[in-house]
Amino acid sequence: MTHSPVVTLLQDLISRRSVTPEDAGCQDLLIARLEKLGFVCETMEFEDTLNLWARKGTEAPLFCFAGHTDVVPTGPESKWDTPPFEPTIIDGMLYGRGAADMKSGIAAFMIGLEAFIEEHKDHKGSIALLITSDEEGPFINGTTRVIDVLEARNEKIDYCIVGEPSSTGHVGDIIKNGRRGSLTADITFKGTQGHVAYPHLVNNPIHLAAPVLTELVQTEWDKGNQYFPATSFQITNFNSGTGASNVVPGDAVVQCNFRYSTELTADMLTEKVETILNKAGFEYDIKWTYNGQPFITEPGSLTDAVAQAILSTNGITTELSTSGGTSDARFIAPTGAQVVELGPINATIHKVNESTNIAQLDELVDIFKLTLKNLLA
Repeated sequence: MTHSPVVTLLQDLISRRSVTPEDAGCQDLLIARLEKLGFVCETMEFEDTLNLWARKGTEAPLFCFAGHTDVVPTGPESKWDTPPFEPTIIDGMLYGRGAADMKSGIAAFMIGLEAFIEEHKDHKGSIALLITSDEEGPFINGTTRVIDVLEARNEKIDYCIVGEPSSTGHVGDIIKNGRRGSLTADITFKGTQGHVAYPHLVNNPIHLAAPVLTELVQTEWDKGNQYFPATSFQITNFNSGTGASNVVPGDAVVQCNFRYSTELTADMLTEKVETILNKAGFEYDIKWTYNGQPFITEPGSLTDAVAQAILSTNGITTELSTSGGTSDARFIAPTGAQVVELGPINATIHKVNESTNIAQLDELVDIFKLTLKNLLA
């Protein structure tokens, strides 16, 4: 059976076992196609991570497709109905690890830009791809490092589509035009270990932590705004105790996470949390991990171009959303670029039997091609 070009490319990508931070030859596959189109391809390798910056043209505006070739681990392969790295089509669905997150996005924008360049050889501006193998992992040697290089040489992205799976019911029904920031705190509450029968000789760190955590949970950090819900605070891990019922532990280790809006900064959150901790008057250690700043791309030329392309392709009036987790868009937006995320349905990402609808992949190709036309033709 003959499949459309996007399905054929996606099958090739899925068959490469690129569990983060491995690329497994995916970027070489893209480079071979891009060089035929006149792209200058630059490989940037940082530590264990392979990155690709490919650009065609030198003029502004610079339109960039961004994505990642790495995938999350499969979990027990015995739980899959089909082998996760043997792409399999059943009833119009293509199964395999990375089918939705996000090799389908890469395949779709690759085929879309090939079609656009064929039809518009004299398009204005420039087109680029930023591809990493470190999005699903620690995210320290991937897109953020490439952006550092581009910023150092003043190479500015004007428009960017990150091909992450944004859709919920049908491709294009939702595009992400922003994301909340993410900030993690690891707090060690320090007490004094001892026998439970001698409470005057111990200082229970769980008891110290309880009222502080209650205050943090009950605090209203902000009210959100027109783009974001109110900032969320969640306790994600709590570890303490020796395993014995007659021993008061010496410390309690708590991990918590903020998903915060553009009403706040990470510095504002850290200051407020540490004020609450210091007020309690006990000894503690805290480690902060900044996972990403909040960003918003307000309605404008990029969102309009994408929305018009979606409407022309499948008749859907798209919804702008900032829901969900983080993506590499958080490293691109601070440079001043207009950034959105658009990709296939996200219902099966990171799951066993991950899959994508192959008919809707062809729609995604057309959406990407029309977006390029709206901005660069």
